[in-house]
Amino acid sequence: MGHPKFARPKTDRPTHPWKEARIEEEHRLKEQFGLKKIGGMKEIWREKTALRRHRNQAMKLIGRVDSTEGHYAREKEDLLVSLNRKGLLHEDSTLDDVLSITVEQMLSRRLQSVVYFKGLAPSMRSARSLIVHGHISIGDQRMTVPGYKILRSEEEELGYSPGSPYIDPKHAFRKEMEERRMPGSSSDDQDQPDADAEFVEQIKADAESAPTIEDTIPKEGE
Repeated sequence: MGHPKFARPKTDRPTHPWKEARIEEEHRLKEQFGLKKIGGMKEIWREKTALRRHRNQAMKLIGRVDSTEGHYAREKEDLLVSLNRKGLLHEDSTLDDVLSITVEQMLSRRLQSVVYFKGLAPSMRSARSLIVHGHISIGDQRMTVPGYKILRSEEEELGYSPGSPYIDPKHAFRKEMEERRMPGSSSDDQDQPDADAEFVEQIKADAESAPTIEDTIPKEGE
C-alpha cells in the first residue's frame, strides 16, 4: 500500500518499450486524432488503460455462473449504463459488446474528436487549438481540456463559447472551414498540413485579442 498523499499512476505503460507494430499503430492514432506531437503516446496509453479496465470488469461478470442476482446484477447494469452514457455502447448492448470496444472508439469520445466530428473545426489539430484557447463551451461552461470525455447528454450543448469570435456564422474562419469540409474540396491535397497550420495560427491570434474571463467581470463602481 502506497502513501495516501501520493496517488498511484492511473496509466499503464507498455510492458515492452520497443514493439515495432505497437509503435507504428500509436503513431497512426496520434496523427489520426491530432494528439500532442510530444507526449501524444501517453494520451493513447491512458485510453488503452481505461479500455482494459472496462474489459476486465466485463470478463469478470461474464465468468460468473449466475450474475442475475445480488450486487453482480447491479454491477452489470451500472457498467452498461455508464458506457452508454459515455457514448461507447448502445442501449440494448450486452457484456459481450464491451469486449468489442476499440481504442479508436475511446479516442473518438474525447472532446477534441467530437468538436471535429460535429463540424466545429476543419481538422483534429484545429479542434485541439480551439479547445485550448477557450473557443469551445458545453452549455455555459468553457472547456479547455481536449481529453475531456464528453457524455451523450452533453453533445447537444456543445458549441462555440459566447465570447468567441467564431460564434458568428459569417466569420471568415467558418466560411473557409465549410469550404474545406465540402466533398471535392482541396482538403485532400498535399498542402493540407500547411492549411491546418494556418488555421491553428489564426486561432491563436484570435485568442489573444478575445476578451478574457476577467474582462467580463464587472469592476467595482461600474
